[in-house]
Amino acid sequence: MTISLTINGDPLEYSGDPRRTLLSVLRNDLRLTGAKEVCGEGFCGACTVHVDGAPKVACLIPMGTLSGRSITTIEGLGAPDMLNAVQQAFVDHDVVQCGMCFPGMVLSMSHFLAETPHPTRDEIKRAMTGNLCRCTGYERIVDALASIAPAQEALS
Repeated sequence: MTISLTINGDPLEYSGDPRRTLLSVLRNDLRLTGAKEVCGEGFCGACTVHVDGAPKVACLIPMGTLSGRSITTIEGLGAPDMLNAVQQAFVDHDVVQCGMCFPGMVLSMSHFLAETPHPTRDEIKRAMTGNLCRCTGYERIVDALASIAPAQEALS
């Protein structure tokens, strides 16, 4: 079975086992290691990517379901010299510690802020529900996201 999809704007033809997970293909075949395998059960959010613009956990998505889909990983979201607004806010607020949750959190929160232009702190906290961070205690993450919430034009 050959599956045609797009990853970070580049077309890809996948001819492997359709039961393999997107996370496995990203990390092991394509060497896109930003998405992390932490729980392997879709609970922690560390492997979050965008599938057709919406955040999804890559550890639960079989490759056979992705024909014609567009995938964006953390590697395709920003560049080292031009971070997206969430990435920059995380740097500015010294959010990143171990780095395991960072890619998934950035992808989830970038989508959330694009969909919710002026969230309250409580809305930000609720939106973070699918992403676990074991290092920061979340307050710096909320502070970082709240600092950019009014500047939605910078998220694009």
